[in-house]
Amino acid sequence: MIVEENYNIRRIIQEGGGTVLGAIIMGIGTSLFLLPNQLSTGGFSGIATILYYFLKIPMGTTILALNIPLFLIAIYKLGKSFCAKSILGTISFSIAIDLFDKLPSLTDDRLLACIYGGIIIGLGTAIILKSNASTGGSDLLSFIVRTYRPNIRMSRMITIIDTVIVTLNMIFFREIEIGLYSAIAIYLMGKMIDIIFEGIYFTKLLIIVSDKNEQIAKQVGERIQRGATGLFGKGMYTQQNKLILMCAASRGDIARIKLMARNIDPNSFIIIANAREVVGQGFKRE
Repeated sequence: MIVEENYNIRRIIQEGGGTVLGAIIMGIGTSLFLLPNQLSTGGFSGIATILYYFLKIPMGTTILALNIPLFLIAIYKLGKSFCAKSILGTISFSIAIDLFDKLPSLTDDRLLACIYGGIIIGLGTAIILKSNASTGGSDLLSFIVRTYRPNIRMSRMITIIDTVIVTLNMIFFREIEIGLYSAIAIYLMGKMIDIIFEGIYFTKLLIIVSDKNEQIAKQVGERIQRGATGLFGKGMYTQQNKLILMCAASRGDIARIKLMARNIDPNSFIIIANAREVVGQGFKRE
């Protein structure tokens, strides 16, 4: 019981700390790169950017105000734990934006701003999502809408919202380039989130069909230190039962395994596919 309580406390501290850290990183990307160049990644940040330039309202204050109604609804729909962390993330993000806004912009080049801003904000967003939280905005709105309409795809909904808001930015600032650069920032933000969640270590998956699978598996294990799994299959054309080898390997090992299999059995049938992420012995560990 004590062990479980200690684990829960440690998890709360880790997720809370991750939420604050992610919000600070997002604040850096927003205030030091995107905001000074009139760019945004959509969501409430896009609305806040418009109000920042036209009404001189601090961006963090606007984001916090826009999120208050959403949090009142989310408490009942999404649970207190998720909302508590999301409120923490939103407040931290809002404070970080207004604090870093007092510092000079790191670049006035919009291309550099959208590249580095998108990457930094994507990093911060990924850290927050890994902490099972959010900073409100279109993400939180999509969660709420899904409680009413479960069949709606979140990715499509967020994309539509962000597209509309970036379009509004172009209309208010009367510059098409703002939309074009913002689109780059949104794309890079998404790719950065994918990298954090799915990893950068792309792995290959080999499927080998051969009558000499035992010899191939032995050679792969001894010479390359990779394990192989035998799956029972049946050739539908020949009606023969086959043992199929499945092996996950790094890109550097692919050529060696393929050559090894072909040397042992020139008639072997080999399929090589991308494995987006492999977790376990010999690969990354979660």
